[in-house]
Amino acid sequence: MLYTLAADAVVVIHLLFIIFAVAGGSLLFLKRWIVWFHLPAVVWAVLIEWKGWICPLTPLENWFRHQAQSGFYEEGFIGHYLLPLVYPAGLTREIQLLLGGFVVVVNVLFYGFYVLTVRRKS
Repeated sequence: MLYTLAADAVVVIHLLFIIFAVAGGSLLFLKRWIVWFHLPAVVWAVLIEWKGWICPLTPLENWFRHQAQSGFYEEGFIGHYLLPLVYPAGLTREIQLLLGGFVVVVNVLFYGFYVLTVRRKS
């Protein structure tokens, strides 16, 4: 049971990281120091997608599931709703490249909007 909970926690952390990498640029309007955490997260997320690497959280989750002897991605809220967001079905190399590009474009827009807003205020 503890390993299953740990695996589920890794999925939640994984999803939160993805959300932060994609949309964390919006937090610049709250605290500018976020940039020091956000930009490395963006670079990491884009490299994972563009290089076809495996995020270290994936094997960690699988290890927990193996230890729990529950197999991979079974039932429950986490498995049913969150896992398909983190590990979409039919993920191809082309889709990975598009996802990485999406992360770049969204963040260029966030940072560009932030720079324009700061310039207007000064």
